[in-house]
Amino acid sequence: MATSRFILSVDPKAPPPGLAGAVVAIGNFDGVHRGHRAVIFRAKALAQKLGRPCAVLTFEPHPADFFAGVPTIFRLTSRDAKAHRLRELGLDGMVVLSFDAGLAALDAENFLEDILLRRLGAAGVVVGYDFHFGAKRSGTPDFLRRRGAELGLFVEIVEKVTADEEGSIEAVSSTAIREALIAGDVETAAALQGHPWSVTGEVVHGAKLGRTLGYPTANLALDQNCGLRHAIYAVGVELDGALLKGVASFGRRPTVEDNGPPLLEIHIFDFDGDLYGREIEVYFIAFLRPEEHFPSLDALMEQIRRDEAEARRILDAHDQNLSRNFAPPLR
Repeated sequence: MATSRFILSVDPKAPPPGLAGAVVAIGNFDGVHRGHRAVIFRAKALAQKLGRPCAVLTFEPHPADFFAGVPTIFRLTSRDAKAHRLRELGLDGMVVLSFDAGLAALDAENFLEDILLRRLGAAGVVVGYDFHFGAKRSGTPDFLRRRGAELGLFVEIVEKVTADEEGSIEAVSSTAIREALIAGDVETAAALQGHPWSVTGEVVHGAKLGRTLGYPTANLALDQNCGLRHAIYAVGVELDGALLKGVASFGRRPTVEDNGPPLLEIHIFDFDGDLYGREIEVYFIAFLRPEEHFPSLDALMEQIRRDEAEARRILDAHDQNLSRNFAPPLR
């Protein structure tokens, strides 16, 4: 259940009011997937035991982007989307540290003493089994457990979370989710995350061709590093607390445009309203087909009608379980 007051603190120099003495779960938490949630739930349990608030400590930009010098990572969640997910999981807050040259050069000992103790005043720390920290990833889970105890920190390490319940030895990871989305396999991505993958953005103006064809669309310009496969998807669209049904195309519109920038175009079923400038969240439920070029607009329209029918069939058949953990019921 979401907390009534969620604290977002960026680069605090002293323990943020409301989060002083917190139990802190540390990591990038990109996607807030099942493995991340195992860490978060362990942190919540420890916080409840100690009577402390519970928060996540994360980093922006993604360390891989910092070391590359330019944004390169296909981000599963933006900073604000991550905060929204964590609030929904009942955390008290999220602390964001700017990942820069100074933080990259900080050794493991000083990370514990300066970041966790002085700047955050943490009472406890929970991390995943593969978490490393400090310059050159010198801080290991074993070091954290040993040195943290010496410094008076409660430390818990969460073991690997597997991708399925049939004995898979593959750990749930943001990389595995990205690979699934790059292939267009949004169902596997949802299984790994524990909820459908989604994007949030402000509706922008497009060419308005869909409106002239009887299929008006709400358009989102996604991050330039979004690696989602160019394809047609059955989707849910969260608007004013309701999750509506629709069909979406992500790609460069090869039938009507020549390699323009990728755009997400969403047709919301049985909806008539102006969404320009409004923020919506789009949940990817099922892959329908790859993006393709059609010889005429008539051929494209015929396929769009088939896409709508297939998306309606899929969404209507799964009304009760499509929303998973982070969305209201579809309607």
